[in-house]
Amino acid sequence: MRNGKKRSHGEDSSSSSSSKIDQNKKYHHQRHHIPTASSLPADNHAFPRQNSHHQVMGKRSNFISYGEVSSLPTKVKILCEIIAKTPSLTVERTLEDTGIRVSEVDVEEVLKLSYGYPGTAVKFFRWSGFQLNNKHSPYAWNLVVDLLGKNCLFDSMWDAIKSMRKELLLSVATFTSVFSSYVIANRVQEAILSFEVMDQHGVPKDIVALNSLLRAICREGKTQEAKDYLRIAKEKIRVDAETYEILLEGWEREGDVGRARQTFSEMVIDLGWDKRNMSAYDSFLCTLLKGPDGMHEVLKFFDTMRDRGCYPGMKFLKFSIDECVRKNDAKCAKLIWEEMVGKNICQPDTLLYNSLISLYCNVKDFESAEKLLYEMVYNGAFPDSESYGLLFHSLIKHRRLRDATPIFKEMVKNEFVPMQQDCITAVKTYIDAGDPHMGLKVWRCMIENYSSDLDETGNLLVVGLQDMNRVPEAVKCAEDMIERGIRLSSATLTKLKQSLSKVGKTFVYEELLHKWKSHY
Repeated sequence: MRNGKKRSHGEDSSSSSSSKIDQNKKYHHQRHHIPTASSLPADNHAFPRQNSHHQVMGKRSNFISYGEVSSLPTKVKILCEIIAKTPSLTVERTLEDTGIRVSEVDVEEVLKLSYGYPGTAVKFFRWSGFQLNNKHSPYAWNLVVDLLGKNCLFDSMWDAIKSMRKELLLSVATFTSVFSSYVIANRVQEAILSFEVMDQHGVPKDIVALNSLLRAICREGKTQEAKDYLRIAKEKIRVDAETYEILLEGWEREGDVGRARQTFSEMVIDLGWDKRNMSAYDSFLCTLLKGPDGMHEVLKFFDTMRDRGCYPGMKFLKFSIDECVRKNDAKCAKLIWEEMVGKNICQPDTLLYNSLISLYCNVKDFESAEKLLYEMVYNGAFPDSESYGLLFHSLIKHRRLRDATPIFKEMVKNEFVPMQQDCITAVKTYIDAGDPHMGLKVWRCMIENYSSDLDETGNLLVVGLQDMNRVPEAVKCAEDMIERGIRLSSATLTKLKQSLSKVGKTFVYEELLHKWKSHY
């Protein structure tokens, strides 16, 4: 380590870049002792982790390992194993002894899978540089910066940034990684100061960079700190729709309805109403759904947006329909659906259609449920087994047989099979209603697709047909049951005997009885 030699985030950091912040907020700059890459710890397993970062490192230490990736190229796997299992002092010699030649892509792939071994990973990076004439890709350099930052090795991270600057390889992507690493380590102030000095490293301190900083802060549940800094940054950088989208997504994750309202109002004041800000509207309304007034407040703001030609997107449609299903609120669901789907704002998928079909069925609005089923294909979604099954189940349950019959026929035509319990209920309901034709249709569907729990329904059908004086069909059904190994009960057989005797066809019964005895 260098004795007593300290510096800030970059050699060119000026006091003016931080003094502006100090005047406005309590952000201050903690200075780092910057080691060289070669001064990284020699043993990965004894890698130093500051106590203040223990919780953060525990949270982020589950880096993707090469052992978790299937079909990894042999060369990459060998290099990853060396990095993971070789002491830092000997890793470069071990790498050289393999005789492996690497490409830029090989280096990138190895670094992506070596986050858990920063010491040897950096030495691999240096070793591979000799083969590549020190022409690493910008992406590989960014991976090194990210790898060091995610392991809280900030001094070494800035050494890498200094080297990138000399090679003119720095970009917003580099600093995006820096912001993320600091915020994850609960060092938001240093993420902000990194942003403040990035222009001194030749990277513009513009709205793209600012949004990257805000996103990193908000992603870790620190949206208020992002908003506090935005007040300062707005004096020099013109915000855009993405800026507010990031903040509103942060409030959505944190479930802060009050601050979401405030940020939304500021967005409208700064940017006005713009239909392109769909993601921001999405996040805002989804946040309101979590509030005490929930759907009531959502509909109020939804109406205001609609009047100005602005709409949220698919995320809100999904969340709002889910909320309506949870509260059994078909009225609100229909209103939102007609506005957003009816006006082609969103194109829902089959899963979302099924949610609304389920809601309509629960409130017995079968007409709306049927209408949705047949509208699906016109909006690019196709009914699946659940789509038909939800409606068929409810119609049978409520004895709406006239509506259930075409649904069943359409379902079978499209090669979907109703649930067995729905088939059992349907056979009984159709027979009770005096519709043997549909009873037999459903029964045939059952025996073609299910192989157990058929006895009770089969006997019920045979007896039902007999009671409706459809004895030939009852006998045919009984014979088919026997041949399939479905148990025909002695009680059912006795009833058939009585009916056949009355019409002088005892011989038919005798043949049936013979088959029954031979099979059972």
